[in-house]
Amino acid sequence: METIEREDGGRNMDDSGSVPPAGEGEPEGAADPLAYEGVWRFTAPAVEESVPQARRAVRELLGRQGVPVQQDLVYSLLLIVSELVTNSVRHAALLSPEVAVEVAIGREWVRVAVEDNHPYRPKALEADFGQTGGRGLLLVREITLEAGGVCDVEHTSTGGKVIWAALPLAAVAPAG
Repeated sequence: METIEREDGGRNMDDSGSVPPAGEGEPEGAADPLAYEGVWRFTAPAVEESVPQARRAVRELLGRQGVPVQQDLVYSLLLIVSELVTNSVRHAALLSPEVAVEVAIGREWVRVAVEDNHPYRPKALEADFGQTGGRGLLLVREITLEAGGVCDVEHTSTGGKVIWAALPLAAVAPAG
């Protein structure tokens, strides 16, 4: 796995791992960036071994940057990364021998995104309890919504896709 690089070129972590759309998630005129804010990106081969490596890279990045994140949110982010990288490895490897993982950390949110070069935009499937697979994006969507976040699938300028989920750093009160 390649080195995680900060988008400004600064290196932050070896052997490992976007923000909500522009203008969303940060108040206008926000203060200077906090020490943990930034965007990091790494690429990995589209092979099964990249799934636990991506998960570990994201966990280490959050710790190294000192992100004020609760443990349940870390678990949610790691499960989302696992599902998204697994989907790219299983369904896009033929057209995309490499996947990219991006972690963007803002003052109030963390966004994880997985990009590959396959043009197909998957949709979250409805729960079919008779089916043994195919619920990864449904799981990503539900975890994201439960945390008070947002997720989406977008085309890239190169014809591939990026699937992302942004979760708030502050805990969301359970509905009830």
